[in-house]
Amino acid sequence: MPTLSLNNQNLPYPDPIHPIIVHFVIAMVFFSFFCDVVGYFTRNVRLFEVSFWNMFVASGAIFLAVIFGQFEAGLANIYEAAQSTLNFHTVLGWSLAALVVGITAWRLVIRNSNPLKIPPAYLGVSTFLVCLVFLQLYLGSKLFWVYGFHVKPVVEAMKQGV
Repeated sequence: MPTLSLNNQNLPYPDPIHPIIVHFVIAMVFFSFFCDVVGYFTRNVRLFEVSFWNMFVASGAIFLAVIFGQFEAGLANIYEAAQSTLNFHTVLGWSLAALVVGITAWRLVIRNSNPLKIPPAYLGVSTFLVCLVFLQLYLGSKLFWVYGFHVKPVVEAMKQGV
């Protein structure tokens, strides 16, 4: 079986791709939430359309983010202190993927039945989604900034057995 040629970040390509896609998804989910809230209070239905398409694209992009996250986590040198955070980050990532798709499907039903209104229950669930995204952001930041996943000095130290 051929092995991948890894760089000094333990990756087969120059930089981690997972954070790039994740930040794209985060921006779309937050902007969608923002558009829904502003549209709800100002009764600007055009913002509902913007919100829907952001969630629609985020639904596809989140699976790319999770797949690249799984791939890059598999290439990381995972030590015991980081294991529980990585496990929680992984489970929450897959859960968020399912949740984003479910909320988008619900949003599609709302859009098709009455595109001029958003029910308050949807805004409540969207608020919950945004809170989970913040938690996931914290966990991902901790994996990079505290545990140094794919950070060159940490990778080199791990290769030297430190």
